[in-house]
Amino acid sequence: QVQLVESGGGLVQTGGSLRLSCAASARTLRIYTMAWFRQAPGKEREFVGAIRQSGNTYSADTVKGRFTISRNNGQNTMYLQMNSLKPEDTAVYYCAADTDLIWVGIMEIQNYDYWGQGTQVTVSS
Repeated sequence: QVQLVESGGGLVQTGGSLRLSCAASARTLRIYTMAWFRQAPGKEREFVGAIRQSGNTYSADTVKGRFTISRNNGQNTMYLQMNSLKPEDTAVYYCAADTDLIWVGIMEIQNYDYWGQGTQVTVSS
């Protein structure tokens, strides 16, 4: 009922920028929260940031000040603007959607029922 498609990943040098997009489509379910997670090789998937329908956002401390999450006016697409990229930002970035209206557990993987296939971000030294 919910489909998510990420795009915008690529290869950049340290200090560079990338803008990721997540296009969302839903039929009978309403998307209240959308979020970005990332997973590096051999590492666990970790929370990056989330945005509510209202536009309120929350970012992980590891990316705060460098990454900015936003959405379009129709709330059909979510963006992740990544600046001052570091090699440790290298990971597959996933888009996730939460279909409940409670602002609880937004940083937890189990809070999200729908996921995109991911887009690769590689930051070279």
